[in-house]
Amino acid sequence: MTESEDPSGGLVAKQSAGDNAAPLSVSEISALLKRTVEDRFGFVRLRGELSGVKRAASGHLYCSLKDEKAVIDGVMWRGSAQRLAFMPEDGLEIIASGKLTTYPGRSKYQIVIEHMEIAGEGALLALLEKNRTRLAGEGLFDQERKRALPFLPRAIGVVTSPTGAVVRDILHRLDDRFPTHVLVWPVLVQGEGAAGQIAAAVRGFSALGEGGAVPRPDLVIVARGGGSIEDLWAFNEEEVVRAIAESTIPVISAVGHETDTTLADHAADMRAPTPTAAAEIAVPVREDLLAQLDELAIRKRRCAMRPVSLGRERLEARVQRLPRPEAILAPWVQRLDELSERLRRGLADRTGAEREKLQAVSSGLSLPLLRNRIANGGERLARAGLAPLLLERRVAQARDRFAALDRVMPQFDPDNVLARGYVRVTDGTGRTLPDRKLAARESSLVLKFRDGDLPVAAGSVPKRKAAKKPPTPKPPTPRQGDLF
Repeated sequence: MTESEDPSGGLVAKQSAGDNAAPLSVSEISALLKRTVEDRFGFVRLRGELSGVKRAASGHLYCSLKDEKAVIDGVMWRGSAQRLAFMPEDGLEIIASGKLTTYPGRSKYQIVIEHMEIAGEGALLALLEKNRTRLAGEGLFDQERKRALPFLPRAIGVVTSPTGAVVRDILHRLDDRFPTHVLVWPVLVQGEGAAGQIAAAVRGFSALGEGGAVPRPDLVIVARGGGSIEDLWAFNEEEVVRAIAESTIPVISAVGHETDTTLADHAADMRAPTPTAAAEIAVPVREDLLAQLDELAIRKRRCAMRPVSLGRERLEARVQRLPRPEAILAPWVQRLDELSERLRRGLADRTGAEREKLQAVSSGLSLPLLRNRIANGGERLARAGLAPLLLERRVAQARDRFAALDRVMPQFDPDNVLARGYVRVTDGTGRTLPDRKLAARESSLVLKFRDGDLPVAAGSVPKRKAAKKPPTPKPPTPRQGDLF
């Protein structure tokens, strides 16, 4: 056998006679494998533990499923990942539904996940406890963050399903206790997208401004009826818990029945066992408030009247201890009677005495005597010589003296010299002060000019400078006498 006929070796691949198996390319065999795997495993359900969970910027979810002996890669496209009812995490045991396929770029096979569920209630509870521990470590459930609820909210926001019995129970209970303005934000309370709608509703109420077209609520109630842990899972989602914790409005969580507990209950400011109980917590009973107001009004009236009653009692007690008015006034009445009697007797005695004096005087006023006195007076008047001419002369003399005084008086008027530049200094009463000593005693002075008065303070009058004395002439030097 020659070298060219040896089928086990050679430098150049040769096709043998009758051989119809053409060599396949890598892409061809990869495509055949992909088609074979997808046809054979078009729908599978795998149970395993999540590992390496990563969400890409495009929205696709990449992960691995593993058990004790094997690992398989998984991918979940963005459309399916958005419909997840929970947040996938490492270590969570799930059941993934989808199809197997291959990834030719790396010669690996993987599962394209279309639906993902938590593997049993135990795994769900484990995830719940894990999330609770993690969020509690961040302080979202601390009691210090809890806020007091308003006593009487003007508006209440309710986040719940608009078609369930929960919203009707809340509205009916609020109407019975205290009718209040209620704003209902309709959301899904379970299933895909429920958590996002609930979180958006809570944040939407917080974003409302004061005085807007839609009133900002003073209190928010997040409510849902009872159900299984799967039905209530939307209220365990992290985005709902964070939205409630970040709310600027106090929140009451009323999810499920009294035995149901969700992470939203821990994050809320107040947990209500039922939605109806949430309405009872939110507002007081109007009739009770009115009764309390009436009672307070009665107590206020009693408090206001109590001092009056006590004062009346004290006054009555003091009045009983006081003597009767007649007893107090009796001495003065007796004194008045005595003085009245003395006055009557005194007036009678005085009148009698004056009557006697008048009779004594009137006895000397006889008509002849009066006529005689008048005649004597006429004679004395005639002898006085009071002629009219004499009276006229005396009056004329007096008039001449007065005319002379009237001519002389203006010359002695001190104000006449003011027109020539002089000033008259007076005190506050108008008294002329001729001396500097008198002026220094006054606190204020009045300078009278020809055109008016000028009030000045005594200290402001400039002091007159002493006139300089003329130099004393020196005695003449004695001259020597003439010798000749």
